[in-house]
Amino acid sequence: MAGNWLLPAETTTSGRPVLRPGEVESSLQPSVDLLTEENPNLPPFRSGLLILTTYRLLWLPNPESTTTTATTTTSAAAASLPLAAVTHIFQTKKSIKGMFASPRVRFQVSVTPEGKVQERGSKSMVITLVLRGKSDPDSFVAKFWEAWRGRAWEGAVSGSDTGTVSLGDGGGGSSSGGGEAGGLALRLPVVGVSGILRKEQEMWESTDKSLQDAFQDLNALMNKAKDMVMLAEKMRQKLLSGSNSQANATNDDEMGSKEEMQDWLLSVGIVSPVTKESAGALYHQELSRQLADFVKIPLERAGGIMNLIDIYCLFNRARGTGSVPYGSPSCISISFILERTSDSLFSFGTELISPDDLLRACSLWEKFNVPVMLKKFESGVMVIQNKSHSDEEVFSRIRSLVQKPDALQTGVSATDAARTLGIAPAMAKEHLLAAESKGFLCRDVSADGFRFYINIFQDIDPNDEYL
Repeated sequence: MAGNWLLPAETTTSGRPVLRPGEVESSLQPSVDLLTEENPNLPPFRSGLLILTTYRLLWLPNPESTTTTATTTTSAAAASLPLAAVTHIFQTKKSIKGMFASPRVRFQVSVTPEGKVQERGSKSMVITLVLRGKSDPDSFVAKFWEAWRGRAWEGAVSGSDTGTVSLGDGGGGSSSGGGEAGGLALRLPVVGVSGILRKEQEMWESTDKSLQDAFQDLNALMNKAKDMVMLAEKMRQKLLSGSNSQANATNDDEMGSKEEMQDWLLSVGIVSPVTKESAGALYHQELSRQLADFVKIPLERAGGIMNLIDIYCLFNRARGTGSVPYGSPSCISISFILERTSDSLFSFGTELISPDDLLRACSLWEKFNVPVMLKKFESGVMVIQNKSHSDEEVFSRIRSLVQKPDALQTGVSATDAARTLGIAPAMAKEHLLAAESKGFLCRDVSADGFRFYINIFQDIDPNDEYL
């Protein structure tokens, strides 16, 4: 456990940290050393990934050095440091010597007499972060100060309620004051240069007040939206745990309503999406890990395989496109347009990814130990499937399907194969075409579409003189 002087951190199968309810990532720093100079007996953390959240500092081992190790080893090596234990952050000193060395960030934490980091500890200790990777240390320190001073772990709900009350009070007071100022302005004569300047000043003040009110309302709306996402995540976890513990005691109607509620809650969004601003150079790596964690539940419900276009729409909807219906052909074009519009969209909670980002994230799965993979059929269709999804097993089920008495006469369609395999008809058609290329099936094209039959030509002996 790397010395046990930091708290352990839980990670997913893809190596992403498991965040607490309401916890949001702020910055990611590669190749960071975490050590203490006061107590050399405590083992340091060398060359790992440092993630700053609104609640904690998370240290994860280098992904490149742990790609071949087991998942349990990666989870055991991860550590966390709660921001509530930080008592002071030292200012970075600029010097000529520091220009040729790795940037260092020093802060003080409370610890137990044994030297373990703990909130409200009896002693204090100085911890040093050595940023050896390519990063912006000034930006990281600013975000560190902001997260520490924000104290989001103490409860963001009370803060949002207080902001709403102050907004109403401030709005009422300013509006009444503005009315009095407006009345006085009408009584004053607008003559000469001074009158023109006074009228121009009043217009600017009115515009500034309108903008302030608009942005305050927007911040309140964003806080409420964040609270709703947190509430939906808690409800989804309760439904998932309840469905596992009470699977035998519920009827079909109750199970159907629970699945419908889970589908609705899954579309609410991701609490802490990976962004280019927070991840920096590690954007595609962390996006790949988050995507691998995200597609688990959709793949299980889709039979272990899904079209890449469906994953793109579903993932972007979870990142902030709830108004676009899942499966709609226009969702790609809408997301593509919104991705390339002004940056003001990102301040409204929209964190869309481009198709190129999705492809790069999927291509990185080969380097990580994740249970999903990207596959491309001969027709060019790209899908995401579980590694446990075996093509040989699919072909075996298709062969048993086409050998049924009804199928020997009329053949099977993509819809028939979809019912048997439990996947979408488009994916079933790709499997039928792949089975045809292997020589297992024959295809008949008619006005009714494609019909597939068992291939008996491979059992015919061309040297048989009685043929």
